[in-house]
Amino acid sequence: MRNKPILITQRLERAEVHNPLILALTAEERTKLRGKRQTSCGVEIVLQLPREGPLIPGEILSGSDGTPQIVVEASIENLLQIRGNSTVELIKAGYHLGNRHVDLEVYENEMYISDDPVLQKMLIERGLTVRKLQKTFHPEQGAYIHTHSNL
Repeated sequence: MRNKPILITQRLERAEVHNPLILALTAEERTKLRGKRQTSCGVEIVLQLPREGPLIPGEILSGSDGTPQIVVEASIENLLQIRGNSTVELIKAGYHLGNRHVDLEVYENEMYISDDPVLQKMLIERGLTVRKLQKTFHPEQGAYIHTHSNL
C-alpha cells in the first residue's frame, strides 16, 4: 500500500532546517503552486500554497504543522545560451524572444532560454551564437509578478 501524499500548505518566512526533503523543480514548475510533486528521495507531496509568486530556490515549504520541511532547489534543464556580436544584437534578440513570450535569463553579454529548435534556428539566422548546455534556469519574473523574499 502506498503512503498518502503529504499536503504542503506553507511557505516559511525563516526556519532552522532539520533533515529537509529536497524538491528540485524546473523554472516552469516553480511557477505552479498547486499539484502533485515528488521530492528527490521519492516522497509524494501535494502543493496547495498561497499564490504569492513563484517558488524561489532555497525557499522552505512545510505542512500546516511545520513538518516536513522541504527545501526548493532549481533542477538542471536543457537550455540555449545566446550571445551576440554586440549589445544591440543581443537586445534585438531579447525583443524578438519577448514578442514570443519566451522566458529569458538575462546577463550583460548573454541570455539563456529553454532549449527550442525553432528558436535556435531563428537566432542563428539572425547572426547570434547559440550553444546548447545544461544548467539551472532562473528567468526574469516580469514586471507584474508579485515577488516575495524570505531568504
